[in-house]
This record gives sequence, C-alpha cells and structure tokens, in this order.
Amino acid sequence: MNIILESPIIETPRVAQLRGLFDLAAAGTSRIEWNVSLPASILGGEEKFPLNPSIHNRPWNIGLITGPSGCGKSTIARHLWPRAVRRANELSWPVDRALIDAFPDLPIHDLTGLLSAVGFSSPPAWLRPFGVLSTGQQFRATLARLLAESRVSGSLIVLDEFTSVVDRTVARLGSAALAKAVRAAGLRFVGVTCHDDVLDWLQPDWVYRPAEDLFDWRRLRPRPRIVLNVRRCNADQWRLFAPHHYLSHALAPSAVCFVAEHEGRPVAFSAWLPFFGPGRPTRREHRTVTLPDYQGVGIGQALSALIASAWRGLGYRVTSTTTHPALIASRQRSPYWVLCRPSSLASGHDARMKHATTRLTAGFTYTGPGLPKRQARLLVGGNHGTVDT
Repeated sequence: MNIILESPIIETPRVAQLRGLFDLAAAGTSRIEWNVSLPASILGGEEKFPLNPSIHNRPWNIGLITGPSGCGKSTIARHLWPRAVRRANELSWPVDRALIDAFPDLPIHDLTGLLSAVGFSSPPAWLRPFGVLSTGQQFRATLARLLAESRVSGSLIVLDEFTSVVDRTVARLGSAALAKAVRAAGLRFVGVTCHDDVLDWLQPDWVYRPAEDLFDWRRLRPRPRIVLNVRRCNADQWRLFAPHHYLSHALAPSAVCFVAEHEGRPVAFSAWLPFFGPGRPTRREHRTVTLPDYQGVGIGQALSALIASAWRGLGYRVTSTTTHPALIASRQRSPYWVLCRPSSLASGHDARMKHATTRLTAGFTYTGPGLPKRQARLLVGGNHGTVDT
C-alpha cells in the first residue's frame, strides 16, 4: 500500500529566499510517500472488528507502530484507521464533574474494574475532574475510557503519541497494565509511539517500524521482572501513602508497618494489626497501598502476600477484609487466599472494623505457603526481604 502526503507550496519572498539558500528545486507541492507493507488482518476491521479473524489473517489484540520522529507513524495510523485516531484525539472531559461521569453507560462495577485494570486504583481520585489529576493519572484515565468506549462500540482503539507525555516508569508499568486489560476484554489496541522502551512491557502481537518498512509478528513473552526490596518501617512512612488509600488516612497506633522499594524508591506500603478472635493468634491486614505510578502490575498483591506468608511462617492465622472490587476479584483468583465471607455487611468479630459494617466487604484468609521461620523473623524483626512481581 502506498500512502502519499502532498501539500501546496505557496510562493512568497521568504520561500524564494529559502530555495536559494539551500538550493531547493522549484515545485508547487511538497510530497512524501510511504510504501506500507502490512498483513490484511492489520489493515482491515477498523469498526466492529471480528474477535477471531482467520489467516493469514492472524488473530491479534495489541499492535505497536514505533520509530523516530518524522518517519510517518502518525500519518500512517491516520490513513489506516482515521475514525479510531479521531475518536482518541477528540476525547472531551467535563471540567466541573467527576471523572467517572465522563465514561459511557456501563455498570459502575465494570467502570471501576476498567480503571483498576489500567493501574488507576484510587476511588477518591475518580471523584475529581480530569483536569486536576496528575499527568500519570490522566494517562491511565484516558486508557480506561478508550477501553470502556471500545467495549460499548466494538471498535478498534488507536492511540497516537502513546506514553509520550508521561514519566518512563509510568509508561512502562502503564503499558503492562493496559496489555493485560486489553487481552482480558478481548479488545484491539494499536499504540503509536517513538518510545520503544515500552515494547517488553506492552508485549504487542505485532510491531511495525515505518522507517525501515519492517513488520514483525511477535510471540508473547513474560514482561520484565520487578524486584522489590521489602523492609519493616516506622509508621511515619504512612504519610507518603495515606492520600492514595481508598478508605481513610487513619493508621492504627498498633500497626506493624512495611515498605516496598524499587530501585531505592518507596513504591508500596503495608500495615498489619493483631486481631483477637477465636482460634489461634491472628494478624489482620490493615492498610496496603501502592503509589499511583506503580499501580496495575501486582505490586500491592505481591507485597501483601509476602507479609502474609511471613506471619503464617511464624504460626499466625492471617486474614484480610476489603471493599475494593478489583482487590476482591484478584484475591478470588489467587491460589493463596480463600474467600471466607462473600461481599456483605460484616457481623460478629469482623464487625469490630467500622468500615465493614457500613459498606459491602469481603473477608479472606491466607492459606498460601509460609516463609521459613528464620526468614520470617528477620523480615518482621526489621531486616530486608525481596519479592518479584
């Protein structure tokens, strides 16, 4: 396929001076041409795409067009999928209403699930207008809204300048979260970007590089590992994480606190409480928070599971109560947590937690492996541990 971009050149004194200065030939138009070699399954189906196309028409969910600035990425995307690019570029957000009100008509649990799936798991922030969010939050909110609208319309998503306006950490982790959400929903997404550092995190099914006119199908690979250093910490670390917790900013005085660091930077926090109920001594999860830039790739779950395994290794029963729909769904999929109370208003011993009597919560018990006792004592006693996510 040939794509030709032409624009008229109007002769003016300054244009004539420029021609003379750089010995440019006289011409009435400026012309750029690309020869684009893409399979039929990539070129077709901008609207109402088939979820299982055949081929030579190989099935795919995620594509990436990448290369240096000026190589024609955006022009090619606009030519191949004009309506999809226009939809993404023309998103409007109300200036005086909650972010959640800008989304299409879907059940609230579906919307909160999509926001959480792209790594934007902060219900208090969902009540704010789009314009007051951080750049990283706006990036993830845009991804979630495009996914929501695609679910309603069945249309392809094409996002130009993908990850160009965000910090590279947000770009990589956001790409991983997006990829998981797109594949889980059976949608199609094409990112157009000059940043190929997202490649291993987005894990696209195909990559097209216009500068070389190279197209490659790819096999899915595990995304890069995220290694966390976990240590016992003082309660004053909570100040960094408190604004991002979905329930309240309060931290119980008796909380035992842990922080997870990535490349020397704190990224997640977990606090636990003694809980006196029937049976053997119990430790209950109190607050677990991941900073917004690091949400969506399982860091909070990995930290929570590590601390739970430490308590279990020391002989404690380990429980957790949560109201967050995404966390409930994640725990139900986990082999390490068992649902002991479905979503309901708490009663009995669980009713000691005030929030559990005023909103629907689910209760879980950790049944996964316990850390060896020596390692568990070191971690709970103040030494470092590591966990991969």
